[in-house]
Amino acid sequence: MIYRFRVILDNDIDNDVFRDLEIQETDTLEDLHNIITQSFGFDGNEMASFYISDKQWNQGEEISLFDLSEDASARLMSETAINEVVHEMQTKLIYVYDFLSMWTFFVELAEIVEASPDVVYPNLMFVHGQIPDTAPEKDFDVDDDFDDAFDEFEDDLDIEDYDNLDFDENWN
Repeated sequence: MIYRFRVILDNDIDNDVFRDLEIQETDTLEDLHNIITQSFGFDGNEMASFYISDKQWNQGEEISLFDLSEDASARLMSETAINEVVHEMQTKLIYVYDFLSMWTFFVELAEIVEASPDVVYPNLMFVHGQIPDTAPEKDFDVDDDFDDAFDEFEDDLDIEDYDNLDFDENWN
């Protein structure tokens, strides 16, 4: 079977930027990563991860391009078939490319169809919009209570005033 995905750039600009892709359900998430990076014009050399998502686009389990965990326990794209994590009941993934720039995409299974004998998969079906030169800024909505929580630690201590600090600066 062929999975048709819509991959949408998460941005706050007025222009929608998305790609419609087709890929075999038994291909790996690394194959999906490759067609996403190519279709948006990235070189594909940066770190990336997929996150299983629920219907409200909440970020779940991470599936990485490379295993950077200390205990080699990370789930890898190259070892995960698309149909293991995406199916009719689980249709959404979040894809993050280049953790310094944080290019973030919403990946949604739109349709499952029969393979066409005259199409080579993966297949870029449709392109809409141009990707901006830099990743859109993320607005991490920080609760005002979060900032207030640190007020209890504020004091009038001047850390530049070494003479009045309560420690011996030559302690060792």
